[in-house]
Amino acid sequence: MKKNNLIVALILLIFFVISFLTNILGPIIPDIIDSFTLSIGLAGFLPFSFFVAYAVMSIPSGILVEKYKEKKMLVAAFSLAFVGALVFALIPSFGIALTSLFIIGIGMAILQVVINPLLRTAGGEAHFAFNSVLGQLAFGAASFLSPMLYSYLVTNIHTGDLGFLFSFLDGMVPENLKWVSLYWVFAGIAFLMVIVVYFAKFPKVELKEDEKIDIGVAFKELLANKYVILYFLGIFSYVGTEQGIANWISKFLQTYHGVDPATTGASVISYFWGLLTIGCLLGLLLLKFMDSRTVLILFTSGAILALLIALFGPVSWALVAFPMTGFFASVMWSVIFSLALNSVPHHHGTFSGILCTGIAGGAVVPLIVGGLAELVGLKLAMLFLFITLGYILSIGIWAKPLVSNATKNIKDIFK
Repeated sequence: MKKNNLIVALILLIFFVISFLTNILGPIIPDIIDSFTLSIGLAGFLPFSFFVAYAVMSIPSGILVEKYKEKKMLVAAFSLAFVGALVFALIPSFGIALTSLFIIGIGMAILQVVINPLLRTAGGEAHFAFNSVLGQLAFGAASFLSPMLYSYLVTNIHTGDLGFLFSFLDGMVPENLKWVSLYWVFAGIAFLMVIVVYFAKFPKVELKEDEKIDIGVAFKELLANKYVILYFLGIFSYVGTEQGIANWISKFLQTYHGVDPATTGASVISYFWGLLTIGCLLGLLLLKFMDSRTVLILFTSGAILALLIALFGPVSWALVAFPMTGFFASVMWSVIFSLALNSVPHHHGTFSGILCTGIAGGAVVPLIVGGLAELVGLKLAMLFLFITLGYILSIGIWAKPLVSNATKNIKDIFK
């Protein structure tokens, strides 16, 4: 099929928007805690409400896409994101926040299921790997920029700025809830995406047999394979670790080092995502010359060391070590996912659906950390993340893929 560069560009924009809406929770959690007078344990339900939507919708989305096709599902997904963000912006309360984040999460789960087969079709199979990397770069760029937008908004709103955006936000956002301005921006972005997708012309996507989700025989057959469960736990542990760090960085720095979450805290989270993106590029290079299991062990060991320094070192160390955990986490998703798919001979579409359900780890692990923080404090509670990191490390030891990643001898570069 002929390449459709406009649709490829649209998909990269969708990657950007998914990340922009998904990874803002970490920076604003301290503000939400203060605004609604929440305990840390209750605050843990915020990421739970968002990421549990992936457990609910990942597999059903695959079935719905086959029935209603990509365009309708993308419009539905962004419409849900618009409604969720708008309701939260209009009625900022803790109960509404939980409902709104769940609605937005359902939209994001649908988007994740739709865009990869669409990217393969629009960009061409021969360019799929390259375009997937571009998608991850767009995802990382948005994660880096969204905390900066948060800082920009909360430091400029209600300051007398006469620009159109701030004049509008000054009238819509209470002065003691400046962070709510983000959800007005998110609602606007989601609405614009509904319009763009509605008028875009999409190619017909023919799912390969191995990309389709089968909740019958294939599903039962996969669940009978212990490695399917083990890799599901791997994805669960990775997303739980990623979100367990990102969601609590700002609150940790505020609690133990007196760092302002709206400025320095947001910057640290921004660098966490920025280094995660840079780490992806280094990981791609290393995977050309090293077995993926070795890369996973090395990077996970680095993440463990960086997290230890962040939790128990002085503030100057923590400000560097927390972003470094993002750098070392960078290869985990792609390596675990590829090891998983390379460990079963068929039913990869259904297996991918099962693995994507593991994104619910982003719901459960931050909630556990928040609950433990009520009992022992946030610093000791974050030690729970060493359990999930330890499990990820173990994958590099016990994984036995049917197909290993292709590697080159580094000496070949100089020939």
